[in-house]
Amino acid sequence: MPERIDFPALLAGHTVVIEMINAGDAGLPVLTQLLRLTQPALGASGMAFVEFGPTGGRVIAATGAAEWAVGRPLAVDDPDTVRLLSGPRVSQVRVTDLSGKLAAELAGSGLRRMVVSRAEIGGHTVGSLHALYPGDDGPGAEHQGVIAYLASCVAHMYGDQTGLPVHGDGPVVAALADGLAVVDRDGHVRLWNPAAVQVTGCATDQALNRPLPFPLPPAGQVRDHRLPDGRWLRITSGDLPGPGALRVVTFRDITDQQRRDHDRELFVAVTSHELRTPVTVIKGYADTLTDHWESLTDGDRRQAARVIGQRANELARLVDRLLSSAAETGPADEPPTPFDLGAALRAAVVDLPAELRHRLTLHLPVDLPKALGHRPSLATVLTELVTNAGKYSPPGSPIEITAGVDGQLVAFRVSDRGISIRPEHVERAFDRFWQGESGDRRGYPGAGLGLYLVRRIVEQQNGWVSLRPRTDGGTVAEVRLPRG
Repeated sequence: MPERIDFPALLAGHTVVIEMINAGDAGLPVLTQLLRLTQPALGASGMAFVEFGPTGGRVIAATGAAEWAVGRPLAVDDPDTVRLLSGPRVSQVRVTDLSGKLAAELAGSGLRRMVVSRAEIGGHTVGSLHALYPGDDGPGAEHQGVIAYLASCVAHMYGDQTGLPVHGDGPVVAALADGLAVVDRDGHVRLWNPAAVQVTGCATDQALNRPLPFPLPPAGQVRDHRLPDGRWLRITSGDLPGPGALRVVTFRDITDQQRRDHDRELFVAVTSHELRTPVTVIKGYADTLTDHWESLTDGDRRQAARVIGQRANELARLVDRLLSSAAETGPADEPPTPFDLGAALRAAVVDLPAELRHRLTLHLPVDLPKALGHRPSLATVLTELVTNAGKYSPPGSPIEITAGVDGQLVAFRVSDRGISIRPEHVERAFDRFWQGESGDRRGYPGAGLGLYLVRRIVEQQNGWVSLRPRTDGGTVAEVRLPRG
């Protein structure tokens, strides 16, 4: 059984976290620091926090013996997830009582018990906090009370929107119907239906007899308006017949539509920019060969052909990314099979561009176990990770590929010595079209699709991928797959 809680250390660590928040820090750095400082005070081997959104959960922060789990997805219908999210708000669970893949992964890391507490806002679960222990004897009620308190602290961070949720798709109150208001000639609200409360978050007693909390469009017109919390409303209005000069206003949440429209516009802008460069170069060299063939030396002709070939390969890779990002099919359409991960990595390296291949060093164990998944897709995963490492590191600097086994998982890592990824960006980097240091497009070109595709491919094979800063500078990308 774990020793008693070190309350002085717990309070000291909590003070550090509060000072970070007061200094303006937010999001994952604060959450990770909270776990890191409270783990030894609780006598835990590891801590983890799972964020839940409409589509499922994901481990967004972990420390100690649970650090390997960062980035791991949790399906909302997984039996283990359902069990952990039901029943008492805080509970103690034996790993052997769980039946899914999570139990095998935890057991493989030597973790046998956990205390889990849900982080809730108004009865809605935004995440779950886990303290993990190696022994068969679990902690007492004192530990459970502290972990429940810490989960409430994390929920408070979500309520303050201090950089959380990480994925931007956390709890959003969806309208059951269009909001409806009636305003008088002075623009004051006389009627405010229940859906209006849900859409705007403005309670009835706060809305009645006051001006609308958003602009009122002219009668018969439509206006899109962004609320202070970032959501978008589509507002329409019309005059009511009669002597009262009343106006009826309807409005609904169009945040998702705005996001899709933004993604579509961004897709067009990014692809047109990225396609233009190789096409321009190919056309330029082709015109040179056509118009000046006789005056060019054999060396000039070979160089022009070489550049055309290189740019054509870049163009083909970009088109593949764009098609893959839009396609609904993938490795999940084929059953996973065991394959030699070491051999697959060595074969994939051979097909990398020469300028990247020459920078690589491989450290692969001879007895590396087989992985369970889709071997052909591994080439795409490795290409994207190595290309990303090369893009954000100095030319000629080494890129290392290592591999190993961790319990029921087999993993490989791509490490560079370039720009270290910022902690608050380790999850955003997997969003479609998102780019680190995006203000310097000339220095770091790209469509922002590579890591998005990597995560999609790996998770279709029941694995997961994560990023973290390298200890002595640079970034480490790690892919974990089930053992074959």
